[in-house]
Amino acid sequence: MPDIIATGRRKTSIARIKLRKGSGVFKINGKDFTDYFPSLSMQNIILRPLEIANAVQGFDVDAKTSGGGINGQAGALRLAISRAILQTDENLRSPLRDEGLLTRDPRMKERKKPGQPGARKRFQFSKR
Repeated sequence: MPDIIATGRRKTSIARIKLRKGSGVFKINGKDFTDYFPSLSMQNIILRPLEIANAVQGFDVDAKTSGGGINGQAGALRLAISRAILQTDENLRSPLRDEGLLTRDPRMKERKKPGQPGARKRFQFSKR
């Protein structure tokens, strides 16, 4: 089986992964998975698509993440893994869809508007 390449995005983070059959080796930006994401909750978020596919130890994942923070990168990685798993087995579309793992989260930071201090905040109004 050749490498499967997939991309995931969340906020301003981008994750590009290569998924291949293997023994469960997980590298992110050259680091070990548990070193890059020390929080157990983050690790569970990322591994959820593999758990649904019953393939946590079945695939090797080599990921490159950039932009945003650790939460955004975890969400981007989860989407990329879901998309890659879908390429291996189309029958997993329904369970992944039911968990909401194939939907790109569109929420992003709203841009600052000109003539005001933030996206929604206004300068103090003075009547006189």
